[in-house]
Amino acid sequence: MADKETILTYKGRPLVRSGNTLYYGDMADEHVVVMQILATETVKELSVATKVQVQMMATDPELPLNERFLKKSEKAGLYEALDIASIWLDRVSKG
Repeated sequence: MADKETILTYKGRPLVRSGNTLYYGDMADEHVVVMQILATETVKELSVATKVQVQMMATDPELPLNERFLKKSEKAGLYEALDIASIWLDRVSKG
């Protein structure tokens, strides 16, 4: 298990990757964002995400799975996906 010091963050929130799926936000909060990398291309020997599905999800385990997903979008790159994810979480945290 990774130490708290080694976990990546973006704009103060944890960012964890498992394969082609990224989880953004704290699982202890009411909402997190799940990002699925759908397509990549190679740029100078580096794999770059070119299509990312972004979904805001409630972390309440009592909710049925189909009711947990609140927002959904598709972005042209990881930066755009992280940007919209950050905006969504900022808005929902402000109430």
